Amino acid sequence: MGERAAVEAAVTEAEEAAVDEPLGVGIGWRPEIDLTVERLEGVDFVEVIAENVRPDRLPESLRVLRARGVPVIPHGVGLGVGGAEPPDPDRLAHLAACAQALGAPLVSEHLAFVRAGGMEAGHLLPVPRTREALRVVVDNVRRAQDALEVPLALENVAALFGWPQDEMTEAEFLGGLVEATGVKLLVDVANLYTNEVNLGLRAVDALDVLPLSELAYVHVAGGHAHGGVWHDTHTDHVPDEVLAILSELCARVDPPGVLLEWDADYPSDESLQSELDRIRKAMVRD
Repeated sequence: MGERAAVEAAVTEAEEAAVDEPLGVGIGWRPEIDLTVERLEGVDFVEVIAENVRPDRLPESLRVLRARGVPVIPHGVGLGVGGAEPPDPDRLAHLAACAQALGAPLVSEHLAFVRAGGMEAGHLLPVPRTREALRVVVDNVRRAQDALEVPLALENVAALFGWPQDEMTEAEFLGGLVEATGVKLLVDVANLYTNEVNLGLRAVDALDVLPLSELAYVHVAGGHAHGGVWHDTHTDHVPDEVLAILSELCARVDPPGVLLEWDADYPSDESLQSELDRIRKAMVRD
């Protein structure tokens, strides 16, 4: 085996091993805070919006993080595995290329409906949770898994409404999806809080039903209330109530990773560091 082939084999072996390695505590990488993410202490992994990445021209900051051994996870927002139509092959190819370019241990997306007949919804909408819809989504997820060389994790969404024809909760739907496909879970505890406030769906009930043994990692984020509705904006400090749900989750399972999402109105480096410290504290089991 030549020197280059030996190096490539070693990298591949390390990346395969990383799939089963704990991720730790991380933060969403955004271009506006790229240098901040590099400077923050205790950033064990990062997540990048896949649609904002060109696999053949990775941002310098992501290359720096990868060189340090920091795992980078592509997080898609537009695949739409919850729709009636199969996932778009080009979108799947892009996700796969991102994962390969980043040496990612997995790829994550949302269990959401985002388009129909070529029309974009503009939001991550909840999937109608019926047995028929589950069969369709199972097929969509299997197609996505076949196109990806790394595991796929799906995220629960924040919803402002439920469909009248729903036959099961989102947690039950995700449980059926995991059982049928082996897909991993990305549990967003901020979304669980949003659904508790807006729809009266208790977060602890969802945690009791979700197959947390298949947990890939966790999202944590802040938001704000307006007009009696909680908006999961990812633009504010994480509420204590969201961290309490994180603690409830950690009492049930040791999460492989927990990641802070902050998408706009970025605070100081010190504030972001404080948020990461609060997350670590909430993860400690009594």
